[in-house]
Amino acid sequence: MKLQHATWPEVEAYLQHSKGIVIPIGSTEQHGPTGLIGTDAICPEAIAEGLSEQGILIGPTLSIGMAQHHLAFPGTITLKPSTLMAVIKDVITSLKGHGFRQFMFLNGHGGNIHTTETAFAEIWAEHSLDRQASELSMKLVNWFQGPKVRALINELYGEADGWHATPSEIALTWHAYPDQIRDVPVEPEQAPFGEIRDAFHYREQFADGRIGSKPQLATLDHGRQFYEAGVADALAAWASLTQSD
Repeated sequence: MKLQHATWPEVEAYLQHSKGIVIPIGSTEQHGPTGLIGTDAICPEAIAEGLSEQGILIGPTLSIGMAQHHLAFPGTITLKPSTLMAVIKDVITSLKGHGFRQFMFLNGHGGNIHTTETAFAEIWAEHSLDRQASELSMKLVNWFQGPKVRALINELYGEADGWHATPSEIALTWHAYPDQIRDVPVEPEQAPFGEIRDAFHYREQFADGRIGSKPQLATLDHGRQFYEAGVADALAAWASLTQSD
């Protein structure tokens, strides 16, 4: 069930048996010569499709994240950390007013992690300072860190998965959009590893946008496997969130 495809009476009926919602969150940023700019939003959105089939309500994807370090590559869009925090807080506050109490943000971008967790901390701090007990449960789930997904990455790619524009995430986007497969030669085959600072240092260090990855290892079948592993991991996280209350 998707929030965008529901009517308000259907959401009201859903709240009679569940107070939980999954919100995919990602980014709009470069992913090397072969990866789609929407990769980090497409991946959690694809996994959320599997959760929707289990009767879990899925909110609209927050597809622009904290990606300032990619701005030297055309097409990247970023929010400041403070802006993203405000968006997350407003989304939670809006839905809280309707009766939602359990929020699982299904994330596809490492750059969102600290900002999202800080937004949660801000909400809890506001309740504490107002001397009001919070009924909210908020959880950040990074699809690429789930145990089944990590095991599959190690089995298929090992270190060649790298840190950015990885074959694992690119394979998952291919599963979601098989008509968007890119076959572009890259040099070197596996990108180097290294640290980055701002956007211009990133472009200087990693000219094609990859970090440590060998995306040509991705296949359509791998994408199916990552989808299945990602859904299994996300369902386990959802159960942990909703059954603990």
